[in-house]
Amino acid sequence: MSFRKNITLIIVLLFSKTFFAQKSIIYENDLKKYNHALTLYNDKAYTAAKHIFEELEEKFDNSTDYKANCAYYIANCAIRLKESNANELMNEFVTKYPTSAKRNEAFVNVGEYYFKTGNYARALTWYEKASKKNISTETDDFIFKLGYAYFKVNQLEKANDQFVQLLDSKQYGAKAKYYYAYISYKLEDYDKAERYFEEVEKNANFDDYVPYYRADMNFKLGNFQKAIDIAVPLMETARPNEVSEIAKIIGESYFNLKQYEEAIPYLKQYKGKRRRWNNTDYYILGYCYYQQEDYENAIANFNKIIDGKNEISQNAYYHLAECYLSLDKKTEALNAFGNASNMDFLPKLKEDAMYNYAKLSYEIGNPYKSTPQILQDFLKEYPKSIYKKEIEGLIVSSYVTSKDYEGALQYLDNQKSKKSKELYQKVAYFLGVQYFNEGNYTDAIEMFTTSLNNPINQKFNAKATYWRGEANYKQNLFNAALIDLKNFKELLLTVEEVPEAKELDYDLAYVYMKLKDYENGAMHFDKYIKTNKEDVLKLNDAYLRLGDCYSMSKKYWEAMKAYNHAIKLNSIDEDYAFYQKSISYGYVDKNSVKVQELTKFVTEYPNSTYNDDAYYQLANTYLILKKDTKALETYETFLKKHPKSPLVPKILIRKALVFNNHGRHEDAIEIYKKIVADYPKASEANEAVRNARQIYIDIAKVEEYGEWVQTIGFINISKTELDHDQFEAAEIKYLDSYHEKAIAGFKKYLNKYPQGMHVLESNFYLGESLYTTGKDVEATTYYNKVVEGKNNEFTEPALTRLGQIYVDRVNWEKAIPVLLRLEKIASLPQNKIFANSNLMKGYYETSDFKNAVAYADKVLKQQNVEKRVISDAKIIIARSAFESKDFVKAKEAYAEVEKIAKGKLKAEALYYHAYFAYKDKKYDDAKKTIQRIASDFSAHKYWGAKSLLIMAQIFYEQKDSYQATYILEKVIQNFKDYKDVLEEARVKLSEIKTEAKKTNDSVKSDNQ
Repeated sequence: MSFRKNITLIIVLLFSKTFFAQKSIIYENDLKKYNHALTLYNDKAYTAAKHIFEELEEKFDNSTDYKANCAYYIANCAIRLKESNANELMNEFVTKYPTSAKRNEAFVNVGEYYFKTGNYARALTWYEKASKKNISTETDDFIFKLGYAYFKVNQLEKANDQFVQLLDSKQYGAKAKYYYAYISYKLEDYDKAERYFEEVEKNANFDDYVPYYRADMNFKLGNFQKAIDIAVPLMETARPNEVSEIAKIIGESYFNLKQYEEAIPYLKQYKGKRRRWNNTDYYILGYCYYQQEDYENAIANFNKIIDGKNEISQNAYYHLAECYLSLDKKTEALNAFGNASNMDFLPKLKEDAMYNYAKLSYEIGNPYKSTPQILQDFLKEYPKSIYKKEIEGLIVSSYVTSKDYEGALQYLDNQKSKKSKELYQKVAYFLGVQYFNEGNYTDAIEMFTTSLNNPINQKFNAKATYWRGEANYKQNLFNAALIDLKNFKELLLTVEEVPEAKELDYDLAYVYMKLKDYENGAMHFDKYIKTNKEDVLKLNDAYLRLGDCYSMSKKYWEAMKAYNHAIKLNSIDEDYAFYQKSISYGYVDKNSVKVQELTKFVTEYPNSTYNDDAYYQLANTYLILKKDTKALETYETFLKKHPKSPLVPKILIRKALVFNNHGRHEDAIEIYKKIVADYPKASEANEAVRNARQIYIDIAKVEEYGEWVQTIGFINISKTELDHDQFEAAEIKYLDSYHEKAIAGFKKYLNKYPQGMHVLESNFYLGESLYTTGKDVEATTYYNKVVEGKNNEFTEPALTRLGQIYVDRVNWEKAIPVLLRLEKIASLPQNKIFANSNLMKGYYETSDFKNAVAYADKVLKQQNVEKRVISDAKIIIARSAFESKDFVKAKEAYAEVEKIAKGKLKAEALYYHAYFAYKDKKYDDAKKTIQRIASDFSAHKYWGAKSLLIMAQIFYEQKDSYQATYILEKVIQNFKDYKDVLEEARVKLSEIKTEAKKTNDSVKSDNQ
């Protein structure tokens, strides 16, 4: 047994020895591989090393450190190979092997790796896990790197906690002091910063930076002179990219020391952050120039401050305004004071700015807001201001200056003093004159009456009385006009002479003439002629009307004298005077002289509207002189020259009478038949039937007459007398101005006698009665019946009425054909003027600019045209030329309009004056004109708003972005009703701000 046991023991011992020998050999091989992997790791062959470590990690057991070390190196290799799971592997290592000697080393090592690669945030993640106690002799190195990593991720206070530990370190002391000082500087702990910067300043590693920081630090501490002393020497050695910031420190230090002249050169060298200045930078340099009284350069900097909404901006805008005032640029100063007054940062400056804004608005006008409102806003904002009385005294005057009379009346309604009542009287008068000039006579009468209800100032009492009389005259209220003019004459005894007194006799004469009191009319025309020798046109007209009054009074010799005076003046309507004088000889039994004068007339005035009348009168005078052959020749000449004249039926009647008197009965009958056939609506048609009937009786051809009469629709022999009586009954009511009864009478006549003898007259008179009673639409039906067919004696007045109705209703489709026909047949100059002036308007409104200009030219060639119509003609030429892009003609035409226009048209003309001045680069002229619109025509806001767009563009082109943006912002704020202006302002403002933002970091774009 023992033997067997021994054998067994021997076998076991032999086997164990072999086993352990084999195991030892394997382990030695793994260690070799492990060491080889370490060599690869140290040689940065991380992929190969990692592969071996991964193989070995499975082989080593937990009883040794090799297994933990393999995990450590595997994670390290993954980190260096930037594998995605690297951090996970390292965290797994420290978790799995918490007692590993390499745990702390792992934290430091990984942190070190990330530190060297510049990933300081990730380095900190690992550094912060490391224990300084387990870090050997390299503690200072670790602390510095930890501090630097904090510094790089801007955790400045933590960084300083590290650097402070190294201030006395031999290896890192200098660097630690520098960073400690720099961080203290950044944290605005300037005492510490100054102390440690001084210690490292002479260190060659930092001498490029420390002086700058010290200079900046002293600047921020208010040690401006010390900042200058440190920074000035730096300018000589500074690199180009450093010069800007150093110059800024020096310049602003001089600025704070009020050494403005010294500051300017350095401030100009500053390039800004990201090559852009901000509002503060522009303010400081601008203020330095301002203190040097270099206002041009001050403005050039202040006006780059855009979008400013702080104390600096308020100050800048106020000083900018002062600079503008010093250069007498009041428009620009107005805008700058306005901007400063809208900010609350500096209350005293705000009040002063608002006061100056109000005063300048009064002085030059305000294009954005009513000047009176601005003045009242000031009093509301500062009721106890030292400027209160001064501002109160300007309010009403500002209303008058800006021609805002309605606003003035509203303001004065609440005032109680005698002075206010006198102002109320004057303002109401001015508003009345404004309405009168605009052709609004109804409102003018109301305002003149309002003025007269406050009779404080006798002079204005007289003027209001006169102009109310003029307005009543324009409204055809002649009796009321006469009363006013007589009262005016009485008032002249109590006041000093007023300009209107010169026109009194002329005006009274016209009123008397309209009232058919020709004797008084002649007396006043004669008085006017004796006192007026200056106005040739009115003098000429007075002679003409004097002749008319004498003629209507049957004082023909006196009439001829008056007409002769008019002819000698060689002015307007000379042909009329000659014609009237010629026919007057017939009234004094001087028919031979009448023939001579009329013969001369038809030769010398072939294009006169009275040429057909002259031929008619000449032929009839030949009949009176028993010169029938000459009469017939003249009738023939008339018919050749004037085949469309409304006198043709009368000529034919006369011609037929001559034929009948000479036994040419058949010829006479043919003429009568022609009259009936061609002019059935003319009154001569009925006369032709009656005369033909008599001839047929005389030549015993009654049956033939009967057959002919049966073919005439408007003749009924048995009803002729009733027809006439019915018409006459309505006509009497019409002539007596009982229009409602006349309307009923004419309608009854036309219903009963639709083909009656007086259909033509009835349609015209019915139309007139309806028109007079305000039933103009219904009136058109009857006027249209009058103008159907060939011309007659009522065609011209009916066309005139139709034209007026269609024009009033802006129905150009119907108005234009009517006006074209009126133009062709008009015998009265005023009707031709009416046709031409409204044709030009109609063509313009329908965008037919070529014809609009053509008719405007015709109007301007007419004589005795009202100034208002001349103004309309010139404005249409101007507008049409502009729409047609004929800018040369438009410019000339608007210049003409500007000379004569008033109110809204004047504002329009001034706008285009400014527009063309801007296009011609005449910026000063343009700006003055725009300011005039603001000052004198603020009531016409559209043209004011449009002109401001030009003003903004001018300022922008003159490199004054502040003025441009201020104006555009004000337009957007104050003129929301004008969409075209608003859109253009928004687009332009966006463009300017986008461009300004390139150089001014304070400018905000629209979406910021």
